[in-house]
Amino acid sequence: MGLVFALSSATPVPSAAQPVTNPFPSTYRPTVSAPLAITGAHILTGTGAEFVRGTILVRDGRVEQVGEAIAVPEGYVRIDGSGKWVTPGIIDAHSHLGVGPAPSTPSHQDTNEAVSPNTAEVWAEHSVWPQDPQFRLARAGGVTTLLVLPGSSNLINGRSVTLKNVPATTTQEMKFPEAPYGLKLACGENPKRTYGSRGRSPATRMGVAAGFRRAWIDAAAYARQWDKWKQDGADPAAAPKRDLALDSLAGVLNGEILVQQHCYRADEMATMIDIAQEFGFRIRAFHHASEAYKIAPLLAAEDICVATWASSWGSKMEALDAIEENAPIIQRAGGCAIIHSDDGLLGQRLNQEAGIAMTAGRIAGIDTSRAEAIKWITANPAKAMGIADRTGTLEPGRMGDVVLWSADPFSVYALAEKVWIDGALVWDRADPRYQQPSDFLLGQPGQDFTR
Repeated sequence: MGLVFALSSATPVPSAAQPVTNPFPSTYRPTVSAPLAITGAHILTGTGAEFVRGTILVRDGRVEQVGEAIAVPEGYVRIDGSGKWVTPGIIDAHSHLGVGPAPSTPSHQDTNEAVSPNTAEVWAEHSVWPQDPQFRLARAGGVTTLLVLPGSSNLINGRSVTLKNVPATTTQEMKFPEAPYGLKLACGENPKRTYGSRGRSPATRMGVAAGFRRAWIDAAAYARQWDKWKQDGADPAAAPKRDLALDSLAGVLNGEILVQQHCYRADEMATMIDIAQEFGFRIRAFHHASEAYKIAPLLAAEDICVATWASSWGSKMEALDAIEENAPIIQRAGGCAIIHSDDGLLGQRLNQEAGIAMTAGRIAGIDTSRAEAIKWITANPAKAMGIADRTGTLEPGRMGDVVLWSADPFSVYALAEKVWIDGALVWDRADPRYQQPSDFLLGQPGQDFTR
């Protein structure tokens, strides 16, 4: 066991022999904007703090101050938030926008590279279509950041990408600068169904576990090759041949790539934790995780986030034992609860889904406050995605990703009136200039974007 745990400190795998460390760099640049002041609003900061008649100042794309009795300097664009609410921008920790875009036609779907149980070599960003009209609809729901993942047909499905939800022509223009990559893994029915129906492994849950272990054994050997090469002097002519799939797996072993694991059942989550410990890496989040409430103390102790729903259940056997109180139970155990979408429609109302979970918890005797529940769609997804030091909360120095709501954001009547990303207005329900549709829809018959 000592040997495999030592692999967690393996040398980062070079990306060639070795010139380029980031072959697809972000070209995102925040829009220059005037200083902003929202006054008199009910502010949920995402830190647990709450200001009933608060003021937030945003300058140079960053939160400058937040609190009560804050004086607004000259030169700030002032917005009266009286009777309204302010939150951090919503972060969707499980999205397929861009890779599974609308219109949903077979030739347009790029979510699953379902050709092998292990497709760690694929990267979601190479399928993202920035003109997906659903990005605009998500902005209208207050979503400012998304983790876009490959699907879950395979054991190892490929890398995720973190996007700023801004209008763009290229994926690089949306990429969240310096956000770590994730690697999407999947256990349970999806890979079993995909490959068992073809007479291939994995056809059972024991085949799933064995497939993961084989992959990590190969990744560990690959990492050792690169370690030895470096120790021997790092001669470019003697570099091991790169393997794109093993690059990603070795990136997990050295801690650079975060594991995002699709897994529903409690027993399977416990097995995946054991496998992670066997090979010396950690799981950043279990996604969907309908039975996480059954092992909430274990997940809290392992510091593994749970990205789940409230009202989605019963789509298959492993999702049958879901409960609306899943997130509150995780929260009560001291864990990291997240409400995610996995769906273009639900991604437009994550605030409502969080409200369903909060209310269900209260009915069950778990009195989660609004100041804590807002973390499920802001601070906690930022933690799972490795960007909590930059966004997800309204603290001085954080990105100016802000939503102004017409009412209590957990209400079905609340609308995102204005949305800012890095202090720049990207959605205004009252101003058509900030409701621009995807270029793809311009000129399409029957599309009226003047209302």
